[in-house]
Amino acid sequence: IRPMPDTTDELSVALLRRLAEAPQTSQRELARETGVSLGKLNYALRALIDAGWVKAGNFSRNQDKFSYAYLLTPSGIEAKARLTRAFLVRKMDEYDRLRAQIEDLQAEIGDGR
Repeated sequence: IRPMPDTTDELSVALLRRLAEAPQTSQRELARETGVSLGKLNYALRALIDAGWVKAGNFSRNQDKFSYAYLLTPSGIEAKARLTRAFLVRKMDEYDRLRAQIEDLQAEIGDGR
């Protein structure tokens, strides 16, 4: 289980990336993989569909059950790239801040690693 995403954008990035890889992933699997509740996942997925970034289509696995495929639209592919880029910049900034803080703490306690 992955840690729960910190932001809506982080969840959107995770969902767009996963759906690009495996469009037939179930909502239950997506919720488990992203570390959010099924209700939150459904809400986030609905927001991506409403934004026009994901298209949901159902197909029959057999005569009794239906399943969905979640396909990224062209604007969804663009959004995925844009959000991923912004996410990467934010995480690199966090990394730089943490690294500086670790170095300061090591200097404070005389740990010269």
